[in-house]
Amino acid sequence: MNILVTGGAGYVGSACLRWMLAKGHNPVAFDNLKMGHRKAVPDGRLIVGDISNEQAVVAALQQVKADAVMHFAAATYVGESVSDPEYHYRNNITGTCVLLNAMRKAGVNRMLFSSTCATYGMNPKVPMSEESLQDPCSPYARTKLAVEWMIRDFAHAYGLGFTLLRYFNASGASPDGMHGEDHKPENHLIPLVLEVPLGKRSHITVFGNDYPTPDGTCIRDYVHTDDLAQAHQLAIEATHAPTATTAGTADVFNIGTGNGQSVFEIIKACEQVTGQKIAIKIADRRPGDPPALVAEPAKLKSKLGWKPQYTDIVKTVETAWKWHKANPNGYGD
Repeated sequence: MNILVTGGAGYVGSACLRWMLAKGHNPVAFDNLKMGHRKAVPDGRLIVGDISNEQAVVAALQQVKADAVMHFAAATYVGESVSDPEYHYRNNITGTCVLLNAMRKAGVNRMLFSSTCATYGMNPKVPMSEESLQDPCSPYARTKLAVEWMIRDFAHAYGLGFTLLRYFNASGASPDGMHGEDHKPENHLIPLVLEVPLGKRSHITVFGNDYPTPDGTCIRDYVHTDDLAQAHQLAIEATHAPTATTAGTADVFNIGTGNGQSVFEIIKACEQVTGQKIAIKIADRRPGDPPALVAEPAKLKSKLGWKPQYTDIVKTVETAWKWHKANPNGYGD
């Protein structure tokens, strides 16, 4: 399958691109490199461009002879979305609208969308199924929910086969050390904690220890990028072109382990893996952070046969630590 991977030079996008390539598909990244990394993409598999440029997207789809699109390109910083919502709405919603129009013009009618568990918001029921109430509590999450509905509406009106993937906290690095996490600035917990034993920061700041959780810190479901990539492969292979009876309908899957770890538990796992004590400072809560987000992945397992390989958070942290030790400056670009 020929696949255009928007945001394919980013953390999750590039992991999925490499996975799909290894499974015999022909994925090509389309990325503006604002947050992505050229070195994260295998040679010859990157088209530099922006999803807001319809002409460039159409040209890329035609160049790749795309059968489908994996759509990762998005602004993803929750805190920044609160302080600068305009950028997130313009980038995520308007950008996706341009992409969908480009797909129509290029005759591409299959899409996999990278959504987020953050659309569930402050939902008190944990774990969360695909039918859980969606009540996003940050501008970032609201853009993702809006895009879910935009895709549904385009599919119903114009004909589109699509699958929505709401994944939980992407984490870890490839076991071969070729792919890892490198955000500028970094905002994900595991790499931030690992910067302490790397000597890049003196301590890790914990935002809030008064949440209604067992130890007072936020709980998240950490899913390894290889397991995310496996889910994307299974989902895109099961996403078919629409028919008269299926236009506008779609499958939705949560991608998570079903197990949650608190911030303090992640810090302890990092201490175990690195053999170093990690200093902690407590700060006020950040706006838009739900107390707990944990997946119920039963549907993904039963319907697509997903089998996660990383169910122990220590094993996930070990892959991250291997990457960060070998690449303390990330991809270096």
